[in-house]
Amino acid sequence: MRLFISKLFNYVLLTSKNLGIDESHGIMHSMNTLQYAKKIYNSELINTPRLIHDKEIIYAASTLHDMCDYKYTDEKSGSSKIKHFLESETNMTNEEITATINIVTTMSYSKVKKVGYPKLGKYQTAYHIVREADLLCSYDFNRALIYDMAKNNSTFNQAYENSHKFFIKRVLQYFNDDLFIHNFSKKEAIELHGNAIKQIENIKNIISDNRRF
Repeated sequence: MRLFISKLFNYVLLTSKNLGIDESHGIMHSMNTLQYAKKIYNSELINTPRLIHDKEIIYAASTLHDMCDYKYTDEKSGSSKIKHFLESETNMTNEEITATINIVTTMSYSKVKKVGYPKLGKYQTAYHIVREADLLCSYDFNRALIYDMAKNNSTFNQAYENSHKFFIKRVLQYFNDDLFIHNFSKKEAIELHGNAIKQIENIKNIISDNRRF
């Protein structure tokens, strides 16, 4: 498993460099998503012991999911490269690789809002674990700032305004949209929601202080 994880992160590092993926969706985000996925996985394992067979799928999908994000690359091409990597560099079975690709290509917020959840059979729980882990990471307001500044070449102040609107419209509506299924995710999201509001206010105060100079 150690070598497996190392290979996953090496792939993220190299792909991020090749595609120009910024910090908001690169190696740090992959690490954070994996850690949340592991926590959700641990919390669900007692009631769903068969999840132990899906551990590598959950680890791979949570780590690699943004390496085929449409914001940085063609999704079909990106997912094909992920598939080739998993086939050539890991011991995952064809079924596990297919499940991983199915998860990373259907888990985005925009796709869920547009077409709903996919039907992945016995891998449905693994899907929701990875999807929720990614959602929990999006409560980080600094991450939204980084993405806006990198992608849109925004100033810090512009990025704040854009990200604030984004949070009001989307991130802070996750509960209203009923996007969390697992108890761990629901509890964690409540805390992260509050932290995000404080983070937004703190950045607002920093900008206000800066206008005095």
